[in-house]
Amino acid sequence: MYRFVPDTTKTVRALGTDLLARFFRDESGGYLVLAGLALPAALGMVSLGTEAGLWYYKHQAMQGAADSGAVSAAVDYYLESNGSVLQLQAESAIATYGFVNGSNGVTVTVNRPPQSGNYTTAAGAVEVIITQPQARLLSAMWHAQPISISARAVARGTGGKGCVLALDRSASGAVTLQGNAQVTLTGCSLFDDSNNTSALTVGGTSRLSAYSTYVVGGCGTSTCSSISNISVTNGIETGTTPMADPYAGTASGSYSGCAQHNFSAKSAVTIDPGVYCGGMALNAGANVTLNPGVYYLDQGNLQVNGGATMTGSGVTLVFTSSNGHNYANATINGGATIDLTAPDSGATKGIVMYGDPNMTAGTTFKFEGGATQTLGGAIYLPEGAVTFAGGANTTTGCTQLIGNTITFTGNSNFAINCKNYGTKPIGSALASLVE
Repeated sequence: MYRFVPDTTKTVRALGTDLLARFFRDESGGYLVLAGLALPAALGMVSLGTEAGLWYYKHQAMQGAADSGAVSAAVDYYLESNGSVLQLQAESAIATYGFVNGSNGVTVTVNRPPQSGNYTTAAGAVEVIITQPQARLLSAMWHAQPISISARAVARGTGGKGCVLALDRSASGAVTLQGNAQVTLTGCSLFDDSNNTSALTVGGTSRLSAYSTYVVGGCGTSTCSSISNISVTNGIETGTTPMADPYAGTASGSYSGCAQHNFSAKSAVTIDPGVYCGGMALNAGANVTLNPGVYYLDQGNLQVNGGATMTGSGVTLVFTSSNGHNYANATINGGATIDLTAPDSGATKGIVMYGDPNMTAGTTFKFEGGATQTLGGAIYLPEGAVTFAGGANTTTGCTQLIGNTITFTGNSNFAINCKNYGTKPIGSALASLVE
């Protein structure tokens, strides 16, 4: 009997072909395949977007920290001129934002002057750079290396470091250097509040050397920065805002009567604080020691001639008038020796010479004692027309000179190492972001 035996090989092949054809024709569930293929890319995009937002937020926080660190370091440098502590100053400010140098990969770099940008030659500018690596999250499926985020800021100090200030708001030559005057402001600045186009005048062969110079007006027909006999470390700025009088409102205390009338000396003598009516006259050979305290010169003149010596510690000389007329003034001649320092407490703290603010503007004060004239503290004569030549040739002293107008006629040296003198800073301790 014939028996039919099916060809199983052909049957299986036909079945497989049919199933495969049906699979390709079937569109139901196709999106699952496409979704499966696209899912890694989609997850990568979402993760990058999310992480980019986190990185942006981190950069914003880091930029705020860099700004704060740069300003803090610039203020510190401007006040102290000590580059060795700038790193610590910046790190301290930055740490308050949660970025601690050496922790969690944070690196804080401080450069003075900056290593890049527009202020690479500005001695008072400080650059701060913060960097920190950020670990990847979902985006690590595309790239395993951390991404580095950084922020940079540059700040420059202004104010707080003045030692010479002319208060007149309109005078021509409110600050003037005459003849061969060599004026050295060691580590400190000159401020000229006059808005006159010739507010600062540097004539003849005179020379001004300062940390910086700020002039509300100008320097005559030349721009201040182009005058070769002005030398500054931290730049010359014009068109600035007038600097405030740091001692405005300071009272000298009350006085009455007269301890002495028309005091004069020509030999060694020690005197006490009190009211000296008609002024003081120190002649050649006089060696006058002032005990600590306040000396009120009620009208008249302080006259110190060549060959005379006046010394005292914790002393303030007050130039005033009990009747509102004939205010006391001062003349210290060449060859005189003056060595006075201000009190470090009391109403006249930090002030070695005080001019009554009610006196007539332009009252003359001549300090021409030269290198033997040392005045520690503030010479505060807000209405005085001050002529000055003197100051010990030292970088460790403390002398501030504040007048209505100031004329330098000879060599003068200033420094403001005033930590123990009780003086007030000329200008607030400020710094501004410049990059």
